[in-house]
Amino acid sequence: MKEQYGGRLLQMNRAEAWIPDGSVSNIGFKIGLSNSDDFNLISGTSMACPHGAGIAALLKCAHPDWSPAAIRSAMVTTANPLDNTGNPIRQINGFTNPIASPLSMGAGQVNPNSALDPGLIYDATAQDYIELLCSINYTRKQIRTITRSSYNCSKASSELNYPSFVSLYTYGTNASTQKFERIVTNVGDGAATYKAKVTPPHRLPEDIGIQKNV
Repeated sequence: MKEQYGGRLLQMNRAEAWIPDGSVSNIGFKIGLSNSDDFNLISGTSMACPHGAGIAALLKCAHPDWSPAAIRSAMVTTANPLDNTGNPIRQINGFTNPIASPLSMGAGQVNPNSALDPGLIYDATAQDYIELLCSINYTRKQIRTITRSSYNCSKASSELNYPSFVSLYTYGTNASTQKFERIVTNVGDGAATYKAKVTPPHRLPEDIGIQKNV
């Protein structure tokens, strides 16, 4: 099987092995790691999936009463958007490596220790996900394929209690208003007071507000 890495075409045996005389990964633009080195760097969903699953299992052991959505929320809200040098995480596109956006990197580098005590979580039930599927016009057959059981679409809603949201707009157009509702649950020890703060991303309007409802 042939793979493209850093502009070089490498031949790889299908037994999931790397050839010994070629660079299998790079550090920056000048340093290449071969199969004979003591270590290798591999990134992508193939590596992120087992790491994420392992951390989720750790959180479930520490908090048996947490739902899958609560575990996901703890991992997302405590992730770090900076790399191990303290700089913003960047996309790997071979040349320019621009600063990554949440759409390309997610929440950032997961932090298992912080995820154990996230303070607040965004929880959701299986029915919440079904209502989301109903709101985006999935067919009955498609929803049954996912749920594998009967379901109720009487309250279809796209307001999934997820720890992120996206507002689509065209830069330079007239002002528009979009409202997102989220419910947070305190999972810390005892009562606590939290203050919400908005830091608008670059080139976005600053009139983003928060209306709390306790």
